[in-house]
Amino acid sequence: MVTAAGTSVEAPVSAWSPLRTAVYRNLWLALLAANIGTWMQTVGAQWLLVHQPNASTLVSLVQTASLLPMLLLALPAGALADTFDRRHLLISVQLFMVAVAGALTVLTATGRMPPALLLTLTFAFGVGQALTLPAWAAVIPELVPRDQLRAASALGSISVNVARAVGPAAAGVLIAKAGAAPVFALNAAAYLIFALALFRWRPGNARAVEVPERFTAALRAGGRYVRHSPVVRRLLRRALVFVIPASALWALLPLIASRRLGMDSSGYGLLLAALGVGAILGGLLMPWIRTRITANQFLLVAGAFYGAALIVVATVRVVPVVLVALLPAGLAWVTVLANVNAEIQLFLPGWVRARGLAVYQVVQGGGQAVGAFAWGVLSDTAGLVTAFYVAAALMLVGAVTSQIWPLPDLRGVSKDPTAYLPRLELALEPDPRVGPVLVEVTYTVRQEREQEFLKAMDLVRGFRQRTGAMRWGLFREGETTNRFAEVYMVPSWDEHLRQHGGRLTGADQEAEERAKELAEGEPEVRHLLPAAASANTAPDRTT
Repeated sequence: MVTAAGTSVEAPVSAWSPLRTAVYRNLWLALLAANIGTWMQTVGAQWLLVHQPNASTLVSLVQTASLLPMLLLALPAGALADTFDRRHLLISVQLFMVAVAGALTVLTATGRMPPALLLTLTFAFGVGQALTLPAWAAVIPELVPRDQLRAASALGSISVNVARAVGPAAAGVLIAKAGAAPVFALNAAAYLIFALALFRWRPGNARAVEVPERFTAALRAGGRYVRHSPVVRRLLRRALVFVIPASALWALLPLIASRRLGMDSSGYGLLLAALGVGAILGGLLMPWIRTRITANQFLLVAGAFYGAALIVVATVRVVPVVLVALLPAGLAWVTVLANVNAEIQLFLPGWVRARGLAVYQVVQGGGQAVGAFAWGVLSDTAGLVTAFYVAAALMLVGAVTSQIWPLPDLRGVSKDPTAYLPRLELALEPDPRVGPVLVEVTYTVRQEREQEFLKAMDLVRGFRQRTGAMRWGLFREGETTNRFAEVYMVPSWDEHLRQHGGRLTGADQEAEERAKELAEGEPEVRHLLPAAASANTAPDRTT
């Protein structure tokens, strides 16, 4: 669909359409229970610290302890999810989180929960979430059609924010009547429900991985893909510019409730519920919004609304006004992050999806963790109101940068896997561990096509580096006037086989075919192996 201004917007897809898929619906409901439990636990942990000395720093450290594992472990978790069976990984991690929540319950009930231990167990629970999120995000494209991915991403955010609306309110009432221990117990039960739902799920089209990648190689490959993908880097920047100032509201809202509004734990739950209701509205309205304005226009509007909400929360002491201001803040939060998350899911090819999404989790979770700590320290040193004013200013500046660093347009970009190259014919079949391997591709190009060829090879360089090349170069032969040599190095023979097999996409094929069209005849390809390499009896592989 094209607007009157000539900018493209998308035809609407129902916000509820992914729930028509039974397996997605069952897992989504189980995850909703787990999300409610998580928010109940967060409120319980924060409220245990509100009356401690240095409460501003301690309360904000609950969020830091929850999210810092994203920064430390998300990429290894993504490598695990791309390498091993995601269902088994998810089940194991949920059982670990049940054990952590159980420990929180017992220790709190027996009065053996000092702040340091509480933060340590919160960190351990965050480790479980860091291991869960990349695997779960990578599973979603296997559960719903591609055109429903944005709706599924919005439903994921709706799940989190229904939990944010229900969990804190329920936790506030429960804490006031029975203390924090029952809240932690309910969280353990919720994650047990999610583990059972995953156990009952039987994927009909499990991923076929002939030989799993070695963990360290998979980790390096994921980092290499993101480093050489301008689209992914742009999306990550947009998430970070929004998350850092936005995290002030989540980190310092308990202090707004207790110090400026004079509210107890139930009142704090009510404030979080208002944010959750706004976020739910955002998830429901996102398909409609995408038919009215472009994604980049919405980034500007959402940032302005969130910045205004930060100012209102910091200056107004009237509870109904603060509740109203939190509604658009929740709406902006969920729509911005759900949109960026969906764009990354749509762009990433399947072989690296969990690792790419893990990097996104590093940026989002790490940005929240570092931001929460920074806002807590600033609040302790300069005052609560000042911290909110600084966050609002950064949010408004970030909104303006959406017009300088816009979200990329990914329509028409094919990320479906393809194996289009001919079978490799070598005199020997090296051991997969042999490396590094040097690949040389020689092209003959007429002079009048040189400039077009050089531009086409820049795209080839991009996908070679994303799919495995450590180094890449394009050289002109000195002995002739029309021959070019593309030379690139991959870490191992196994990496080269994967590079030319399941890692290539339709867009990569288009880029290479364009370069070949500009050359005369078929390029000449040579594979240079280490001198000590010897043949083995491994079966033929297609590259």
